[in-house]
Amino acid sequence: MSALNTQKLLLFSCISALLLALLGLILGLWLDSLVILFDGAYSLVSMLLTAISLLTAAYLNSLSSQRRALLSQRLPAIVIAFKGFVIALMCSVSFISALLAMMDGGRTINTAAALLFGVINLLACIGAYTVIKAQDSASALVIAETKQWFMDAVISAAVIAGFFIAALLTYFDLSVYAAYADPIMVIVASVYFIVVPVKMMLAALKQLQTCPVQRSYCRTQI
Repeated sequence: MSALNTQKLLLFSCISALLLALLGLILGLWLDSLVILFDGAYSLVSMLLTAISLLTAAYLNSLSSQRRALLSQRLPAIVIAFKGFVIALMCSVSFISALLAMMDGGRTINTAAALLFGVINLLACIGAYTVIKAQDSASALVIAETKQWFMDAVISAAVIAGFFIAALLTYFDLSVYAAYADPIMVIVASVYFIVVPVKMMLAALKQLQTCPVQRSYCRTQI
């Protein structure tokens, strides 16, 4: 895949993540939902990290062929390691916030509105993931984007499942337990998803160790 097509995919991913981030943050604050805020924050972080990937791809494309060959393995690996670190940090902070909310008695929210958000967000994430995945890019930056969108789609699916359970509990007059659904979803999502960015970091760091600048030239097309 050409550098231009890679940049277009990253730009598409960046704009999509920004729109979902705004939706999640606004609704999360309005509904006072930790898990929706978590979803919106993840999309915002994804957008910022994708912007870094986009700038990286543009920078590599501006270099001479020899200089690009020298940096096109190491620079994406550094970016991916940084992305993994930031996502892992966000998961850790969200986990602590959810634990504090559990200790404070949970959160009572509008489950109907939350379910609607979950469905819209899930469809958008699946759409973005499908579009990027269908390009079958060999670029490490684009592959990292597909992983981010897959994670966001699973978060949205977890939101739907969790709020559906909360709605059932409320229907059966067990709303005292339904209040814990929101922070529990954040705890589960944080624990589950911290594995993915940690793996991203380890793989990128391993690539950096096995591909020092002074010894190798890149064969990966960005």
